Amino acid sequence: MQKLLCGRFELLLHRPLVMGIVNVTPDSFSDGGCFDSTAAAAAHARKLVEAGADILDIGGESTRPGAATVPVEEEIRRVVPVLQALQSMNVPLSVDTRKPEVMRAALEAGVDLVNDIAALEGVGALELVAQSGAAVCLMHKQGDPRSMQSAPEYADVVAEVTNYLAARRDAALAAGIARERILLDPGFGFGKTFEHNVALFRALAAMRQELGCPLLVGVSRKSMLGQITGKPVGERASASVAAAVLAAQAGAEVIRVHDVAGTVDALKVLRTLGVACCEALRDNARLSVKGPVLGPND
Repeated sequence: MQKLLCGRFELLLHRPLVMGIVNVTPDSFSDGGCFDSTAAAAAHARKLVEAGADILDIGGESTRPGAATVPVEEEIRRVVPVLQALQSMNVPLSVDTRKPEVMRAALEAGVDLVNDIAALEGVGALELVAQSGAAVCLMHKQGDPRSMQSAPEYADVVAEVTNYLAARRDAALAAGIARERILLDPGFGFGKTFEHNVALFRALAAMRQELGCPLLVGVSRKSMLGQITGKPVGERASASVAAAVLAAQAGAEVIRVHDVAGTVDALKVLRTLGVACCEALRDNARLSVKGPVLGPND
């Protein structure tokens, strides 16, 4: 059975794991300012665990489109006390950061997973994580959060994202990070148009097979779901849960979400009913993995 070696924990991947989002920020796109103190963030994290979160992802810098960079010292001030406050919980802790200095501080505080949108491209990041026992999530992005959505372009988004993730996986392996410690993330919304995101989502199963490492998928409340549903960010919980189920069906091992309770329930239903339903659909030749790329109002 496949497993993820994640700091203090060995996580079995026989079912999709739910990663609960804890934003210790004033400006995150969905819940900025809601949990921007240590006490509020820790209390929210505990509620996510009670709701069924398998992993907690703590971030101190928003990487939404247009977000400004947070100084290293401020990001450390935001995330390290939360990590320390949650150490006694029996749950893996992840730090969402692209800065090697913040990674070092988080690792010293006992973090179990480094979730890096820059895929450990920062100076010394690969070596730092390799020397630890932490797992790592390597994500694809095009450009910088401040400008990444201005005009993203790809000749073949699926091939380019897959090739990048394969190259970063290989760099991590060469640095001494065991394959069992690596997650890969296509980076939905990070330098991608709506059409790019749809193409990547539809290719998840093929990407998972080609890359040979567990995938983390994070589309919770993102603009692609707003474009599909026409709903504002605060009304995308149902769409987020639906996307989580589809990602799990495609083989994603970790689903990063805001709405933990609904996602956990939906994945339980999928595990119980999904296989039988899919087999019935295949038997009746009604299941197709192909189709036109949907527009926002289709």
